[in-house]
Amino acid sequence: MATLPQDNARPGRYGIVGSGWRTGFFHRLAEAMPDRFTVSGVVTRTAERGQEVEREWRVPTYRSVGELAVDKPDFVIVSVPWEVAPRVTRELVALGIPVLSETPPAPDLDGLRRLWSDVGATGLVQVAEQNPFLPSHAAQAALIDSGALGQVTSVQISSTHLYHALAVVRRLLDGGRGPATVNARKFVAPLADPMVRDGWSGNDEPKDATTTLATIDFGDGRTALYDFTDNQWHNPLRQNRIVIRGSRGELVDDRLIRLVDATTAVESRLVRRQTGIDLNLEGFALDHLSLDGQVLYRNPFPDVRLADEDISIATLLDRMTTFARGDGPPPYPLAEASQDHLLALAIEESARTGQPVTTAAEPWSN
Repeated sequence: MATLPQDNARPGRYGIVGSGWRTGFFHRLAEAMPDRFTVSGVVTRTAERGQEVEREWRVPTYRSVGELAVDKPDFVIVSVPWEVAPRVTRELVALGIPVLSETPPAPDLDGLRRLWSDVGATGLVQVAEQNPFLPSHAAQAALIDSGALGQVTSVQISSTHLYHALAVVRRLLDGGRGPATVNARKFVAPLADPMVRDGWSGNDEPKDATTTLATIDFGDGRTALYDFTDNQWHNPLRQNRIVIRGSRGELVDDRLIRLVDATTAVESRLVRRQTGIDLNLEGFALDHLSLDGQVLYRNPFPDVRLADEDISIATLLDRMTTFARGDGPPPYPLAEASQDHLLALAIEESARTGQPVTTAAEPWSN
C-alpha cells in the first residue's frame, strides 16, 4: 500500500518562481489544504503581473529570488520556461534553498550536463514529476513490488508524452540510469481534435495528427514501447493504455492474468472504489485501488475531493516538504529527471533521423 509521511506540526511552506498555468496547480492545492500547504510568496517578472497575482491568489509577490528567500520557505518551486529554469535553480541552490523544478530541469543534453555539474552534488534539487505518483501508477507499482508479475520485462504506455511517460516506464520497469537504445518513428493520420486545454473547441473536423512510436531497449531483457499522439492529454478520442508484462503474467490496464502454480493461470481486476456515485453519500472522492480484496493504494487526501492529477501533485508536495525538512527520502531527484529527459531527447532524435540512438552513461548515472 502506498503511504505518505506525515508532518502535522505545521504546513509545508513553499515559494513559487513563475505564475503561469502550471503554477496554478500548486496554488490551488494550498488553498484546498491549508493545514498541509501554504504559499509563502510568488516571484513574477513584472510588478504588473505581481499585482494581478496578489489580487487573484492573495499572496505576496516579489521581483527576485533573493527577496523570496528572506521569507525562509521550506522549498521553492521553479515553474518558468525551460531556458530560464537552470539559472533560477542555480540561484536558489547558491542560497542553500531546496528546489522543486518543473519538468524538464534543462532544455537539452548540454544544459542537463551543465546543471548537474553545478548543482547535482548538493542533493538540493528535486523535480516536479508527478506521473509516477498518480493513483493508477502507484497501484501498479505496488502490484509489481508484491511479486505477482514475477520479473517485469516490458512496459507499453500510451498516455502522456516523452519524459513524463519515461518516468512511469522507468519506475515500473526498474529501468535504471544506464545506456539504452531507442528506435522511434513518426506517423501522420487524420484525427478529430474537439478538445484543447481550455475545454471543448467546437471543431470536430479531422486534421493531421502526428503519432510517435518508439521502442526503448534498457538491456537485460527489459524493453518499453512508447506511443503518443498529438494532444493525447486532452483529446477524448484517444484513451490511455498501459501493458506491464512479467515472467509470471501481465497487467493490461486494470486486467491481470498471472500464474499461481504450474497448471493454474488466474484472472483478476484492479478495482477502483470511487465514492459519491449514485446514492453513495460519502462525498465524491477516490477511496482506494484494490486487487482481490487487498488494497494496493489508498488516497491520502480523501476529504479534499481531488482529481487524480491533483492527488499526485499533492503527494509530491507532501514528500517534498518532508524531504526539505530532513525527515524523508527525496521524492524525485535531479538524476532521475535528467535520465527521463535524456531518453526523451533520444526519442526525438531517432524520430527525426530515422536511425537508432543509444544513450551513453552520463554524470548522473551513478
